[in-house]
Amino acid sequence: MRNKLVAVAIAAVLGTLSVSAHADDSTINSASDLFTQGHVDGELRLYDFNRSYDYDVAAKPSARAFGGSILLNAQTASLDGFSAGASLVSANALGSLADNPKRVDTTLMGASDSLTALSQAYLQYANSWVNVKAGYQYLNTPWMGNSDGRLLPNSYEALSAVFTPVAGWNIIGIRELSYKSRTSDDYFNDNNYYNSAYQGDTLYGGNQGLPLTAKQTSGTWALGSTYVNGGLKAQGWYYDFLDFARMGYADGSYVFKTDTGFDPVIGFQGLTENGGGSDNVLVANKLKINGIAGTDVQSRAWGADLGVVIPNGRFDVFYNKVEQETGSVIGDGSIISPFTANYATDPLYTTSMIRGLVEAGPGHAWKAKMTYGFFDNSLQLVGAYAKYTTDLNGNFHDTYFDIIYNFSGFLKGFQIRDRWEKSSGGINNLNPGNQSFTYNRVMLTYKF
Repeated sequence: MRNKLVAVAIAAVLGTLSVSAHADDSTINSASDLFTQGHVDGELRLYDFNRSYDYDVAAKPSARAFGGSILLNAQTASLDGFSAGASLVSANALGSLADNPKRVDTTLMGASDSLTALSQAYLQYANSWVNVKAGYQYLNTPWMGNSDGRLLPNSYEALSAVFTPVAGWNIIGIRELSYKSRTSDDYFNDNNYYNSAYQGDTLYGGNQGLPLTAKQTSGTWALGSTYVNGGLKAQGWYYDFLDFARMGYADGSYVFKTDTGFDPVIGFQGLTENGGGSDNVLVANKLKINGIAGTDVQSRAWGADLGVVIPNGRFDVFYNKVEQETGSVIGDGSIISPFTANYATDPLYTTSMIRGLVEAGPGHAWKAKMTYGFFDNSLQLVGAYAKYTTDLNGNFHDTYFDIIYNFSGFLKGFQIRDRWEKSSGGINNLNPGNQSFTYNRVMLTYKF
């Protein structure tokens, strides 16, 4: 209810904001100027998602979801570095829900006909070297981000600060307090491991294994640093997913400029994770990750990338390894990822559209990916093939195609995209009936 009341208030303010660019401090002469010289933008989405199972039975039938959404973003002008912002999001199934609930792909927007939420409502202070933001906001970090592949994005109640000591170098600190998933209408003290009915949360698409009696999570602390200079990109992060796991993560890549049009790329990533004890929510509730419960969290993973940037495109071969751990370790070493698990939005190189090693557990994978652009990159074609060899869910492979077209001129901002992937193999019903699973996502968007 609190979210909806604030949403109504924010909606009233939207009408006072301009669609022009931000004003600078020198033009702000009154409190009303903060709003009249503010800025509004947004996005319209129309998505059609289809899950087609080769093993289509009543207990797990093929599923579909269709719907549209609007995302409105508003920000006031800045006064002495201070400003405020808000985002309203609303999705609607447009009367398309199947009569059989099992035939509804609830990952698109949940199981209801409509969903409206306040995804941002923040105060911020910004100058040339620091940006501090408090309130509901989008986060963009490797293991805690927007997961924005559906009608609505994830968002978080958090305090975040970005320091920029020199150009290209950022230091980021975050204290996350509560979470609104991409199918939720409010903020809750949970994450993707909780049940879809936990505290009334309509959280779909995550692991949903914890019982309704599980204790609330206390949130997350995160500290990270990113650096970009020429062909070098590097980042390092520490996450304390309170009551779940502590994670250290780093990755980096370098593009060697050759002035030939063919620039080699190398990349590396590594992860280590630990935690456990009686206060751990997963331990206390004996949750089985990939079929295995435990008393400890231990995970180690690494990955490598060898690629080449070519005229209008890029080709890469990726590799990841997640070690299988011994002892009473949850998931035999499965990565515990509270905000990406079952979303397949983690940063591992070999993660596919449907899933990756976070979902399938310890083992190794390789992926080959090609991206190529036509007509000044208005048309982009992507193809990939990934092979997974896992310790708990057998061997499987994914084939992926992605077609993206960005319009120009009068239709600038309009994009048509079709993402298609087929997963084959695996055991333990990784795919229904251990047969193939095809996921096709047609996505139309317009940014204004």
